[in-house]
Amino acid sequence: MKIIGYALCLNNDDYTVSLEVRKIYPILAPHDNDPNGYVRIIDESGEDYLYAENRFSPIKLSPKIRKQVEENLFAV
Repeated sequence: MKIIGYALCLNNDDYTVSLEVRKIYPILAPHDNDPNGYVRIIDESGEDYLYAENRFSPIKLSPKIRKQVEENLFAV
């Protein structure tokens, strides 16, 4: 699992259990057969799924914040 960035969820219509608006989600590297216009996100289930990229806004995290997000993401 290769995290290539982070995105802020802007719209969770039809996915209220899987996505929370205003929450930061990790973006994974796309698979070879992923369609254009979609991003691979680790959602609330802890699994990665494709979502339309217009549901998210890519964000850049400082190294300190990125470390904190990743520690919380992978906490057991």
